[in-house]
Amino acid sequence: MTRPEPHLSVRAAPRLLVSVRDAAEAEVARAAGADLVDAKDPARGALGALDPALVRAMVARIGDRATTSAVAGEPREAGDLVAKVAAMAATGVDYVKVALPPGLRSGRDGLREAADAARGRLIAVLFAEDGLDLAVLPTLADAGFVGAMIDTNTKDGRRLTDRIAVPALSAFTAACRAEGLVSGLAGSLALADIPALSDLGAGYLGFRGGLCRGGDRRGDLDPARIAEAARLLRAGGRRDAA
Repeated sequence: MTRPEPHLSVRAAPRLLVSVRDAAEAEVARAAGADLVDAKDPARGALGALDPALVRAMVARIGDRATTSAVAGEPREAGDLVAKVAAMAATGVDYVKVALPPGLRSGRDGLREAADAARGRLIAVLFAEDGLDLAVLPTLADAGFVGAMIDTNTKDGRRLTDRIAVPALSAFTAACRAEGLVSGLAGSLALADIPALSDLGAGYLGFRGGLCRGGDRRGDLDPARIAEAARLLRAGGRRDAA
């Protein structure tokens, strides 16, 4: 069974994932303290994929100075799942993230084929609106996924914790650890969410809008907010820490 690489390991202190829309934003995020630079098109929904050429340019720009990932989109059927994952894996990113709706979670052969297409670098994204499904985690681990994350599909101002209570999120990260999966928490997160989420054992916390100027996920990233998020995570969520 594939297990996480050391640079994206199962660990108690979460790392900072920042979603970016091009190579220039990738450099901004890296320089400001992002641990994981994640390629995503915020203009195309919660998990909109960028053109693979843009992702390749991001990978070339970042090199080995940060871990990279890219969103492969929101497939509707098994064949589409594998094709989307394979296309994004070919860009050279360290990890591929793909939405996994309930209808695609029971096809074990399809899940294994998707994981194989990413060569042990695939992370499943489960939307909070579909409900918290811990039973799928052993299936993902068996198929060869390296991680699972929860995100929100509807960007209407409500944050992840408005949809799923903190104790349930803690249960999710614990279940991921039990299966050897890296866990991620995202969904319109703001700096104010870090204290409540930083000690849940997630592998990373994912941000976009909360680190953009004016809180607009389609706007420009704010390096000062990224740096503050990185500082808070290093301090275990304590705002008063030096």
